[in-house]
Amino acid sequence: MSDSPTGLKAQLRSDLTTAMKARDALRSSTIRMVMTAIKSEEVAGNVARELSDDEVVTVVTREAKKRREAATAYADAGRPELAEKESAELAVLAGYLPQQLSDEELTALVAEEIAAATAAGKTGKAAMGLVMKGVRGRTAGKAEGGRVAAEVKAQLEA
Repeated sequence: MSDSPTGLKAQLRSDLTTAMKARDALRSSTIRMVMTAIKSEEVAGNVARELSDDEVVTVVTREAKKRREAATAYADAGRPELAEKESAELAVLAGYLPQQLSDEELTALVAEEIAAATAAGKTGKAAMGLVMKGVRGRTAGKAEGGRVAAEVKAQLEA
């Protein structure tokens, strides 16, 4: 495993140092949490390895999803102070994620994949897996899986 971090990982380390110097407790604890998740991912499996930028984005996306779900759960349980903390952590993580696709961009992308699946002889619900695979490969961190699935389902049923 090399010591030269990927671009995003290096950015996280630099931002952690800056947050610690500024005594920004929320930012430093959030970045520490995501760095721990990255390190866990690197040492998982039989061989330790350095994650690529795309893999780091995947880890950050997964951590952001956890914060979003926790914020919703806390809000539903009547714990606004905890929901607010999770939302604040989510806002920090969002700064490290790629710009999300707009609804129009996602709709167009799904329509293209449906057209490709139709050309391959798949239609209706049978095309769902093929379309999801194609869209997921093209969105890579730019659209949440649930949002993509809902759009694919809506267009296939239309």
